[in-house]
Amino acid sequence: MYRLSIHEFTPGPPAIGPSSWPVESHIPRQPHQPTLVMLAHPQCSCTRASIGELAILMAQLPRPVEAHVVFLTPTTLTGTWEQTDLWQSAAAIPGVQVFADRDGQEARLFQVTTSGQVLLYDERGRLAFAGGITASRGHSGENEGRHALLSLLTAAEPLRTTTPVFGCSLFSHSPRT
Repeated sequence: MYRLSIHEFTPGPPAIGPSSWPVESHIPRQPHQPTLVMLAHPQCSCTRASIGELAILMAQLPRPVEAHVVFLTPTTLTGTWEQTDLWQSAAAIPGVQVFADRDGQEARLFQVTTSGQVLLYDERGRLAFAGGITASRGHSGENEGRHALLSLLTAAEPLRTTTPVFGCSLFSHSPRT
């Protein structure tokens, strides 16, 4: 039980993210509204809570946000490997677009290595937030990341601009690492 608790509350490596939107990115960005990007491993059970928290966040937003969930897809795997129930859950969130990230090109551009990492860029393409939106691995509920994003998107002073990310590695062979 102790080992499970350690794993549950140990964050993955955080991404700071590039300070401005990477021009090489294929993810669409509208110039006059914030853009939120979550990078996810489609086989990571921890990410289920992050997708749920994103749904709550999107329902609470007072203004439009360009929101994307980008799922890692190795080119060595064919078919629809990435189109899991997590993909379907993300695609069902109003206002969220879902994309496949072939071989992690977008994850590398955004310097993200942990599933569930969220980056928020402001209207000018400047990084405003980098972090996770769960309080531990695989657990939904009140958390600093969601509160920080709500503060940023309601023009309030943000509580934080970074939070820990609780998820699996995007680039490991096993989503449990």
